[in-house]
Amino acid sequence: MIIDWYPGHMKKARAQIIETLPKIDLILEVLDARLPESSSNPLLERLRGNKPCIKILNKKDLADPNITRSWLRHLEEQDQVKALSLEARDRRDVGLIPKLCRKMLAERVRAGKPLRIMVAGIPNVGKSTLINTLAGKKIARVGDKPAITTTTQQIDLRNGILLLDTPGLLWPVLDNLGGACRLAASGALGEAAYATLEVALTTINYLLRHYPQQLVNRYQLAEPISDPALVLEQIGRSRGCLVSGGDIDLHRAADILLRDLRGNKIGRISLERLAETETPFDQYQEPE
Repeated sequence: MIIDWYPGHMKKARAQIIETLPKIDLILEVLDARLPESSSNPLLERLRGNKPCIKILNKKDLADPNITRSWLRHLEEQDQVKALSLEARDRRDVGLIPKLCRKMLAERVRAGKPLRIMVAGIPNVGKSTLINTLAGKKIARVGDKPAITTTTQQIDLRNGILLLDTPGLLWPVLDNLGGACRLAASGALGEAAYATLEVALTTINYLLRHYPQQLVNRYQLAEPISDPALVLEQIGRSRGCLVSGGDIDLHRAADILLRDLRGNKIGRISLERLAETETPFDQYQEPE
């Protein structure tokens, strides 16, 4: 296993999704707008066949809006797929979903039949928050750590739509190191599943390529800022991550960098771009 992540409940979730798919009319797949491809489960894509799907790019407020627009166009080129970007807590954004569901399932609407919709996605992309906003009340548990939802539940929105909430599902072997590193940087993986220092250095390398000014502004960096290790040292020094002897606690500095990234304190940043290869993430190597 490349990155150690596949709790026992995920095997059960996979079986539940396979069993449920024939009974539903549409899949609502929640993705992270910062990394739409890496946060999409290839297993779900294979299983859905030609079933209609709405791909939700959640956390749009954290992502680079120009990059998000290009992903939306790309996703809608897929057969039977519509795409929306939104912030799951925003009722106006989320209010677009039932309208689009009814449009895509017009025949069932005309027949007066309920729309059976499965909400799926990897851990920590905001499925539970989205469901709570759709329902107008707290139904699903919400947290800032992955694997909050562990059982399947059905929710009647009382507007002709039945939602089936599924546990966050990752694939058994994350053998795409670039995608796995992006997932770790975004917070989709538990902290025990990856090496914080290496993920932070890889993320800094990517930010230096695409968002150098945001790094400078956030941490008041001095030249040079081309070496990720030196940047991390500057972050550690500026945030007081010092140990005895005046050395810098790089692991603590790495944790600060990743938390700032996830908390939108560095800026609106997309970690994945269309048709971009050989990024720092794609060059990521597991520490020995």
